[in-house]
Amino acid sequence: MSEARSQRPQRALLSRIDPGARALVIASVMLVLVLSSLLPWAGDAAGWQVLTGQADPALKIGLLPWLFAVNSTVIGLGVGALALITRRWVFAFVAAMAGLVVSFEGMIAIWSRQTSGQHGPALGLILAAACMVTLAVLWMKVIWTRD
Repeated sequence: MSEARSQRPQRALLSRIDPGARALVIASVMLVLVLSSLLPWAGDAAGWQVLTGQADPALKIGLLPWLFAVNSTVIGLGVGALALITRRWVFAFVAAMAGLVVSFEGMIAIWSRQTSGQHGPALGLILAAACMVTLAVLWMKVIWTRD
C-alpha cells in the first residue's frame, strides 16, 4: 500500500496534458516571441543583438534586458516547445512557473530601460514581455485543467 502511495506523485509528474486548442495559441505566441527578437529592444539594438551581446556598447543595454532575453528564450521557447512536444505535465508546470518569473524579469527590464537615462524600451522588448505574460497565463490554464 505504501508503495502505491509513493508512486502516486511520480505518476502525477509523468502524466500527460492535453492543451487542446490552447496548443495553437501557445505556438502562435511563441512565434510572436521569436519575431519580437527581430524588432528593436533599446535604441537600434534588436532583441537578438541583446541576446548575443552584439548591441552597440554606447547604448548601455545593461544586465536586466540581457537576462530577460536569455530567460525568455530558454523558458518561453525551449521549455514551452518541450512541453508542447512531449505533452508532459512536469514540463508544462515548469513553463508556467518559470514563465511567471521571466514575466517579472521582463517588467524589470522595461523599467530599467525607462530609468537608464539612455534610450527607453522599444517595441520589441515590450512585445516580448507581453508574450511572456501571455505564455505564463496560458500554461497556468493548461496545468490547472489537467485531468
